[in-house]
Amino acid sequence: MNCVHFHLFGGATPCGEALRQLVASEFPESILSVYSRSARAHLPGQSIADFRDPSSFSSATSAHIQSIWVSFGPIWLLAPFLEELASAYPDRLSSLCGLIACSSSSALTKRFAANRFDRELVARLRVSEEQLLATCHRLRVSCRILQPTIIYGQAGPYCDRNLSRLLQLLRRLPCLPLPVETGLRQPIHASQLAAVVLHMAEQLLVSGWDPSPLERITLGGDTTLSYAAMISALQEAQPAGDPARRCGLLPIPNRLFFSLAAPLLLRSPKAFEAVLRIGADLSGFTPAHKLLGREPQPFPVLPLA
Repeated sequence: MNCVHFHLFGGATPCGEALRQLVASEFPESILSVYSRSARAHLPGQSIADFRDPSSFSSATSAHIQSIWVSFGPIWLLAPFLEELASAYPDRLSSLCGLIACSSSSALTKRFAANRFDRELVARLRVSEEQLLATCHRLRVSCRILQPTIIYGQAGPYCDRNLSRLLQLLRRLPCLPLPVETGLRQPIHASQLAAVVLHMAEQLLVSGWDPSPLERITLGGDTTLSYAAMISALQEAQPAGDPARRCGLLPIPNRLFFSLAAPLLLRSPKAFEAVLRIGADLSGFTPAHKLLGREPQPFPVLPLA
């Protein structure tokens, strides 16, 4: 890869940090600008990305150097930011040749949610994806929108807010009730997602403008396992003496389990649907190793939070 300017939004995340490390090690000749909405983040080459103020963004790169945008930030902030930038300051995007943005598999898995919060999330994701694709088409910039499933793991000082919370729960409880039959999951480590993004960036640099029909890509880890098996694997991956290993998994018949959870419907419909999803299959996504052309990695990939 020749000298490329990477603009990394959402740098203060596990995926952002994992990508920063990959670029620094594999493409040290490239330019890397890292943006974060958090003023408390301290990242090499960091700038504060104010998605409400497109005038604050400057490519600060020679027009002869291609640039790639990668975003792990909220897509509903990125999409209008790019559109406003393209309308008001098109010269600042003259070197842009590709954009890779993370959305969420929730755009698919929560389409039929009964609670308003999840329905609004799905609508916000879908509208933002369409807006981002429309702007990129107008700019003739290749765009890939990744819809990853559960992201987990740690990179540098940043950790996930998914399985790490589950581990915290396991460390506090003597036992965890679960339905006998749990749904399938396909969690993806932050480093796997970062590797897929960098691989796609290389492809976009080679292919140039390519309005591919595969502009939205659902993405998961290399291992598909039940929710209960996922928890067991997390426990076994902890060091000896970790309280999470001592938490017993208590299987309860499905009808009884979900009946006991029914009072949650009155207190928090969103939490109740989250419990219901324990029994749903949320898998079948493209595994990371197929996109990378590598051997599959067993779950869990380390490091964990």
